[in-house]
Amino acid sequence: MTARPEQYACLYAEEFPAQALLRLHPELHAKPSVVMEGDPPLEQICSLNTRARQLGLRPGMTRVEVELFPSATILTRSQQAEAAARSMLLACAGIFSPRIEDRSAGTELILGIDIAGTEKLFGSPENLACNLLDQIKAHGVAASVTVSRNLYAAICLAKGRSRRDAIQIIPPGTEAAALASLPLRVLDLTADQANTFALWGIHTLGMLATLPQNELIARIGQDGKRLRQLARGEHPHLFQPAEPVSPLEERIELDTPVELLDSLLFVLGMTLDPVLLRARAQIVALASVTITLTLECDAEHTLTVRPALPSTDKPLWLKLLHLELEAHPPQAAIVAVALYAEPGSTSKEQLGLFSPQAPEASRLDVALARLRALVGETNVGRAVLEDTHAPEAFRVEPFATASARPADPVITHTRLIQRMLRPPEAVSVTLHRTQPVSFWFRQQRYTVEQAYGPWKCDGNWWTSTLWGQEQWDLVARIPSGPMLCCCLVRNLIDNQWQMVALYD
Repeated sequence: MTARPEQYACLYAEEFPAQALLRLHPELHAKPSVVMEGDPPLEQICSLNTRARQLGLRPGMTRVEVELFPSATILTRSQQAEAAARSMLLACAGIFSPRIEDRSAGTELILGIDIAGTEKLFGSPENLACNLLDQIKAHGVAASVTVSRNLYAAICLAKGRSRRDAIQIIPPGTEAAALASLPLRVLDLTADQANTFALWGIHTLGMLATLPQNELIARIGQDGKRLRQLARGEHPHLFQPAEPVSPLEERIELDTPVELLDSLLFVLGMTLDPVLLRARAQIVALASVTITLTLECDAEHTLTVRPALPSTDKPLWLKLLHLELEAHPPQAAIVAVALYAEPGSTSKEQLGLFSPQAPEASRLDVALARLRALVGETNVGRAVLEDTHAPEAFRVEPFATASARPADPVITHTRLIQRMLRPPEAVSVTLHRTQPVSFWFRQQRYTVEQAYGPWKCDGNWWTSTLWGQEQWDLVARIPSGPMLCCCLVRNLIDNQWQMVALYD
């Protein structure tokens, strides 16, 4: 059996702590920005953008040194922002292959993607790399993609690439030539190994690849064989794919507290963008959105919006969040925003060719949100009958759609339709042995053919003192006339009869 030819793509993003924060702050992209980590006053630069490097800033500088550059923006490293960005990149890579290995180290994000056999789905490796970069750029992250049949060769080329080349392809059999000009730093050498090679005058992978293997092993140990194979693009690798986890959540820590609703909606819009892109990539919609606002007084304000149908319409979500925040405003300034969304199935709607166009389903959610703001949360929804004998007893529940079809088939029975009379109409009833035998209704005399009752109503079983009415269901007829099915109620206190409903 012929072995499947290997093919790997390396997704490489440098200065990842800075990119994870700057993608949440688009206004800082054109400004020099640095990310600090450590405890004050020993904070140091761990990551920075290109503008900061051009300004003269370097990793390892202290806060005092950074403050000498007044145009530089100082950010604090956020593990949550990096975890969210890493999950997003894993989700984007998962669109093209389920086999992904995370080989990130330090401030570099490195994802190895097994793309062998994907040509029929995504075309050539160049096309796949272009589509993958388009997905990444849509999330505000700058990255590069290198493709090779050897994963280590793709990683080394990504680390030592020119900044102008976002996509590089190594043809099979040319790995050593493609890596020859790269510096030794792409191999992550130890300090002793770097000093040894510097003393020997070895500065590139091509120079290392030409060294005799046995003599190299004799001088620096078994690592010499591994480094030589890496330099030649021949080192074997046991691929260990990780299961990509992509939660639909985002978090932003604000530099200054936000008090105005318009400013908060702008922040929510930036937070929704990556979540919606991730949902569309997973072919799902957002069934609900929960926002947790961290307030200046160290309290939290949580709101949840759940429309009738899952959706990926950003204006709809912003409008629903706007109305919810107006109805339940936070009681202090906001210093951080966390957004979590539950996935749901995308809605499908089939319209007839000649049927009139129905209004959009999203308009119902906005209308309901406006009504809730006017009349209150508990006064908008669907009516549900209460389990009681009290007449017209019901409660209001929020509108909701079933998440799945019931497993058992639903058996429907033919039932009569009850039409309530509002207000009830007074009737005159003739009794025989406490049972109605005839009555006058709307100037007609009806003879009772069948009577069912009485049932005590207007009370609950645990409050016997409230049983003040009895109900009769009657089948009556005018002499040589149509039949009438009706419901009569007798007030036991006043001894008055009323027609309350008719049956169709």
